[in-house]
Amino acid sequence: MDVTLRDGHQCLWATRMPTAMMLPIAARMDTVGFKAIDLMGAVQFDACVRYLREDPWERIRLLRGLVQRTPLSGLVRSKSLVSFNLLPDDVIDLWVRRLAANGIRRLMMFDALFDLDNLAPSIRTAKEVGVYVVGALVYSLSPVHTDFLFVQKAREFVALGVDAVLLKDPSGLLTPERVRTLVPSIRSAIGNRCLEIHSHCTTGLAPICYVEAIRLGVDCVHTAISPLANGPSLPPTERIALFARRMGRTVALDTAGLEGMATHFRGAAVAAKKPLGEPVEYDPRQYEHQIPGGMMENFRAQLAEIGLAHRLEEVLREVARVREELGYLNMVTPTSQLVGTQAVINVVQGERYRTVPDEVIKYALGYYGKPLAPLDPDVLDRILAAPAARQYARREPLPPMVERIRARFGGSISDEEVLLRVMFPQEHVEAMRSAGPMRPEAVSVAVPLVDLIRELCARRDVSAVYLKKDGVARAVGARTDPASEAVP
Repeated sequence: MDVTLRDGHQCLWATRMPTAMMLPIAARMDTVGFKAIDLMGAVQFDACVRYLREDPWERIRLLRGLVQRTPLSGLVRSKSLVSFNLLPDDVIDLWVRRLAANGIRRLMMFDALFDLDNLAPSIRTAKEVGVYVVGALVYSLSPVHTDFLFVQKAREFVALGVDAVLLKDPSGLLTPERVRTLVPSIRSAIGNRCLEIHSHCTTGLAPICYVEAIRLGVDCVHTAISPLANGPSLPPTERIALFARRMGRTVALDTAGLEGMATHFRGAAVAAKKPLGEPVEYDPRQYEHQIPGGMMENFRAQLAEIGLAHRLEEVLREVARVREELGYLNMVTPTSQLVGTQAVINVVQGERYRTVPDEVIKYALGYYGKPLAPLDPDVLDRILAAPAARQYARREPLPPMVERIRARFGGSISDEEVLLRVMFPQEHVEAMRSAGPMRPEAVSVAVPLVDLIRELCARRDVSAVYLKKDGVARAVGARTDPASEAVP
């Protein structure tokens, strides 16, 4: 499965890839032979609305118009969308239905606490509207994250009716040794359902883990095209496909199509002054704090903003400590942000848990689901002593929200707009709407071909220029005399 259009730029470009950069290559990607093309999660909606001023629903529809054969994939993050707040069932139900209606044919679903009761309604709705459902097991390291736990949760996913199970490693913590025990165990628990693997290159071990997983019979690997692979992103498609073929596995990918994708995204990255993914060196500290790659970059930027960049190592040590005290939370959105925020506050204030964010209080009270492990008793006492704890302890069931939002904005707004109004402050939605519809045909994401040829012909060290398409080279122009003018 290709993750370039979602997780690749989420990790390397802070989710800032515009739709216009995707459209020129989308139809070609549809012919490459991917099992699916990962496109949208709540984070992509957030970046579209807040920063790119694009309608995320329009992105899905435009890509669906160009990608006809390959399923577009999306992400469901339990009962929250872009914040920590849980949302009523009618919102989550509408979210799943509108993703499907706009062109998402496959949904990966996870709960950060492994409380799969939170996902049961979403799975039922997705199956009702004909969406292929993948239950994601978030990999993490702790005394409670045993092979038995992952097998137990895989069986729970099967009981809920998922079509596939995904071993999801957002922090790049998997090792080949752990793959050798986990993959066979999960395989035995899910029977003939598809088993997938998703790991980031944060420690540099993900490609090796993929080789081991392929050897053990995993059915699908998640990869990014090489310019947006490696680093905090995922393994490069080209290399993993090569490894799989050498191991005797059938890989239905068009090599020429992958080359075209790589050329497009490399040129687009250079034109947009975006970084290309690079392999990283192994860092054992990753196994202590377990922070996902994208979150690490945000940490660096935020600490630099408040003049505390020099205290990064102190913050990382505090992250590891807070995570343990809070019951070994999975380091995945949104619980990784919960741990990180508390750790930064502890370091900045110089007194641990003097200030406790509301989200940490809610978590301790079971607001988001049952913690995987008990919280440290002393820390729990400090959290529950916060003034807001009494208020959140009197939690009432969440009332339906969809029709209230619709009525507030005139009663005739679309379901898609209702969801945007639920997810984002009004000023961001209005700014996105005032930007107008996207005009992808008017946007060039790379150096225009004519300008490129003109620039090459102006160089005195270039004697000829060739265009190459579909394997056929053709001379565009040549100098008969090195001192003569360029012939376009």
